[in-house]
Amino acid sequence: MIVRPVQMTDLPALLALAQRAGPGFTTLPANEERLTHRVRWAQRTFAEQVERADADYLFVLEDDDQQVIGVSALAGAVGLREPWYNYRVGLTINTSADLGIQRQIPTLFLNNEMTGQSEICSLFLRPDQRQGHNGRLLSVARLLFVAEFPQLFGEKLIAELRGCADEHGCSPFWDSLGRHFFKMDFSHADHLSGLGNKSFVAELMPRQPLYTCLLTEQAQAVIGKAHQNAEPARRILCAEGFSHKGYIDIFDGGPVIEAQVSKIRAVRDSQSLDLAVGTPDDNAPIWLIHNRRLGNCRITTARARRVGNSLLVDRMTAKRLQLQPGDSVRAVPLLKHQQQAVAA
Repeated sequence: MIVRPVQMTDLPALLALAQRAGPGFTTLPANEERLTHRVRWAQRTFAEQVERADADYLFVLEDDDQQVIGVSALAGAVGLREPWYNYRVGLTINTSADLGIQRQIPTLFLNNEMTGQSEICSLFLRPDQRQGHNGRLLSVARLLFVAEFPQLFGEKLIAELRGCADEHGCSPFWDSLGRHFFKMDFSHADHLSGLGNKSFVAELMPRQPLYTCLLTEQAQAVIGKAHQNAEPARRILCAEGFSHKGYIDIFDGGPVIEAQVSKIRAVRDSQSLDLAVGTPDDNAPIWLIHNRRLGNCRITTARARRVGNSLLVDRMTAKRLQLQPGDSVRAVPLLKHQQQAVAA
């Protein structure tokens, strides 16, 4: 398996992935024209022809048969071209000394506080390939890319996780809140947002704090909760140092998780090592390895053994990375417990 930048020849495979992902995956629409535009823009991004505010690093996961089985992305900065809104969940305390009553009421504050930060997004892996380390490779490869090119990104990475919805795609958070101001169903509003048309949020959403006690019990229960299909992605990112600090999506109430780039495990603990080719034993730890290139980026996982300042891999791994012995790689153990074993 290899993670690499998207190419125009990947368009049919991307379209097939988008069709599998369904209508909720707004950043990867099952629309050939829009996908073509995104692929071309990603190619310009990897060629360093766009500003950070417009950067869209779109990656694909390719197997050894050169079949594209997954997709993921990094946005250089959010909110610098189009408004970027979240709710921050705070607390309002109301007290009546005469009545002896004090109420602590969770409150939603509309804000733009994530503006300028970088986002990890557009993660989708073909269902029949969700096994082994495929999902972790597809997700964490982006973090190793940030480790190699930190100047291209903000001080913080964020991820908007999909919120709770029923089998018909209806969101209890949206039905209790947003629907009253937008007069459209959840899928339509989410679609407009995915198109980058977010100005309607500022035009229609009330600016005053909103008390959650006025929402239905079903809506209150899903605030900050990820959809069950997003749980694997959440666990992977939280293991890397991401956490939920009270920000939620304005449409479905899903959690916005975040991390300082310098504190992300794959960034903080990655190392620059020289590539050596040999035969690592079967008990060698699994490493995440990046060939340190931008436009011709290649990231993979493989059993490898650190020997001094070198990382010993097999010949197939070197071929996947398009590297020769002595070339430089950036690498980190794929799993935290393996990292501890390497350090020991």
